[in-house]
Amino acid sequence: MMRPALIALLPAAIAAPALAQDPHAGHQMPAAPASSASRAGTADPHAGHQMPVAAPQPATNAPADPHAGHQAPPAPAAVDPHAGHAAPPDPADPHAGHTSAPPTGAAADPHAGHAMPAPADPHAGHATGASGGAQTGADLPVGAAAAPAVIRDNLADAVFGAAPMQRARSILAEEHGGGRASKLQADLLEWSPKGDGYSWEVEGWVGGDINRFAFKTEGEGASGKGVEAAEVQLLYSRAVARYTDVQVGLRYDFEPRSRAYLTVGADAMFPYWFEAEAALFLSDKGDLFARVEGSYDWRLTQRLILQPRAELEFAAQDTPEAETGSGLSTAELGLRLRYEIRREFAPYVGVAYERSFGDTADFVRAHGEKAESTRFVVGLRAWF
Repeated sequence: MMRPALIALLPAAIAAPALAQDPHAGHQMPAAPASSASRAGTADPHAGHQMPVAAPQPATNAPADPHAGHQAPPAPAAVDPHAGHAAPPDPADPHAGHTSAPPTGAAADPHAGHAMPAPADPHAGHATGASGGAQTGADLPVGAAAAPAVIRDNLADAVFGAAPMQRARSILAEEHGGGRASKLQADLLEWSPKGDGYSWEVEGWVGGDINRFAFKTEGEGASGKGVEAAEVQLLYSRAVARYTDVQVGLRYDFEPRSRAYLTVGADAMFPYWFEAEAALFLSDKGDLFARVEGSYDWRLTQRLILQPRAELEFAAQDTPEAETGSGLSTAELGLRLRYEIRREFAPYVGVAYERSFGDTADFVRAHGEKAESTRFVVGLRAWF
């Protein structure tokens, strides 16, 4: 069984080599130089080609460029599809040689053939700067140099007239600090039930913010005894600082004796609304006196105000006829509580303590009076 099968396959085995014959059988291949490719059994496609000598390259592991030494052919230039074609001439203008006629019914130009006047120069007649053009802010004088007339003069005078504008400027100056004002104020108008005594301190002024005429008067007395002391001061007052006035003038005493004094003083307000006054008095007899006063308004409410007050008097010499000794002669301390029904009208109640010192106390005792006293007072503070 096995043997007949092998015999049947024998013709097929003999025919197989014949079917796989080399198509180049009988062709003579040119001898290829020995190379690694020929030794491997692969023919060199560039066999017989003269390869150019390559420039020496540093030894690297990168493979050699297969196209090294080949010159790439130039790229073909793009062919102009319109080469040799002549462009047709532009079409003729259909309106060439035509004159545009005005539209039918259009109104004729009323200014046709008229010459327009040149615009007026807006700077005509104005002062010019150094460059010859209109004067600008950079050309204006600086420092104390006089301003140009067009700036110095008040232009409103040319419109409304100089006299009406001068009256208007005067009214403006009076309403904004340049006018006159006046005030009359009674700091003390009080009566003491004990002893039936009374006293006053009144002052007033009239003038401006800087220069004023001022007057002051004060005194005291008792019912049944008349006025015991009274004086009047007439003063010129000048503001020398924001809250300080210097005052000079005359003082005249009516009681207890007639005497005139030359007066120099100051009226000031210190921080936190402390008011103070100081004055020197030189009598016509050569006697020198001084007085210092101070007060403070302590607002308990908007209308209820407590006012501590002090007044000290000094003398440079003993004056027996005035019952005054040298040094600190008298001191008066007071505490008054007032209620402002209006700012200009405020009744008050308070207490006042008065004492004499040194030789003045001796003079007072010699006349049968006490050197110190305390009294309850009721009074009114008002100003107009």
